[in-house]
Amino acid sequence: MHDHGRTPASPRLSRFIASVASLLLCCLLLWPSHAQAGVANAPGSNLEVSLVTYGPGDTYWERFGHDAIELRDTVSGEAVTFNYGVFDFDESGFLLNFARGQMHYLMDAAPSDVDQHYYTEVGRSVTRQRLAFTPAQAAEMRDYLLWNLQPENVRYEYDYYVRNCATRVRDAIDKALGGVMKPQLEARAGGMTYRQQTARLMSQQAWLMLILDLGLGPYADQPMNAWQEAFLPMELQSEVRHVTVNNAEGHAQPLVLDEQVVSPNRLDAPPATAPDLRLPLALAGLIFAILLIAAYRFAPVVYALLGSLYLVLAGLVGLALLILWTLTTHHSAWGNANLLLFNPLAFLLLAALWRSRKRLPASRFANSVIALQLLAVLAACLMHLLPGVVQQNQPWLLFALPIWLAMAWMLRKQRAPI
Repeated sequence: MHDHGRTPASPRLSRFIASVASLLLCCLLLWPSHAQAGVANAPGSNLEVSLVTYGPGDTYWERFGHDAIELRDTVSGEAVTFNYGVFDFDESGFLLNFARGQMHYLMDAAPSDVDQHYYTEVGRSVTRQRLAFTPAQAAEMRDYLLWNLQPENVRYEYDYYVRNCATRVRDAIDKALGGVMKPQLEARAGGMTYRQQTARLMSQQAWLMLILDLGLGPYADQPMNAWQEAFLPMELQSEVRHVTVNNAEGHAQPLVLDEQVVSPNRLDAPPATAPDLRLPLALAGLIFAILLIAAYRFAPVVYALLGSLYLVLAGLVGLALLILWTLTTHHSAWGNANLLLFNPLAFLLLAALWRSRKRLPASRFANSVIALQLLAVLAACLMHLLPGVVQQNQPWLLFALPIWLAMAWMLRKQRAPI
């Protein structure tokens, strides 16, 4: 869900180029230079540390933005950006691991002008925040990043919300600062939940926004502090402005010394708030239910086809949610209450649906399934009366409720007398 840098047309060619580029960069960084120091061997007093943030892009995997740590040697002028957003399509079992939630991402580094030129070209904003690091902290940051760039340390287990390109940058900055940033951000309340931020940033791809919202469980609705919300590059950029640190003399000062917009945004910016999906989905559910009832009366075959479409989709969605919960490590999808609304029980009603188009009564088994499904919908509604963090799935409740009520009425309308 996060922007992981450029995505060329050929993954194998991309992998080859990236490998060669990384190798050359490592050689340049680590090769001892007697004539002139560079980022790799400059004293900490010559190093500038900056947080570079790239705004959201147009493609769905770019919607969350991207960021990097820049080290600049003020004497030689050499500047290198280090980021944690690289993945390898050619990694053995990549797609299977992706589906199971066991993804491996990599750290990478590139000359700053080369890295930032790409984002400028495609119209994405580039903002550099120079940070108040002491010489010792700057040297420690450099040493950690070069250590992290080594082949045995370059990979990490990726998670959309808690281990991604922004959280790794956040953690590296906090580590070099001696851990002073984390408690300051944890003391600040976050503005949104994981679900709200996801919907806000994906709203320009409405179909994907709906799929993600449907698949997120109660984990995505927990209140966050600013440290957690800094899983987004743009939030981290905003939150570091509130952090204070001690300088070499022990005096408090802002962490951000200055902020420069290297390149302005030329793309459509995401909305400031998440869209409210309740009314659109409630209307969609109500309209579908009315269409079902009208087709039941005037076009039985159309009714059976529409009903079958809903039942098949509900069953498939339920299977997907069940798999995400039980067979993957996508913990943000665990315990999804939408399973009460869309589940494999729907498949069991297909035969009864086609019988009902001819006004034939539902079987006792079908009636039991209908009753069980209505109880599940009722349970999904009652869950919102419970205290604590409850999954915010009201839009899907409002969508499913009129359809299930209409379907239950039509399936049971011609029930045979006992």
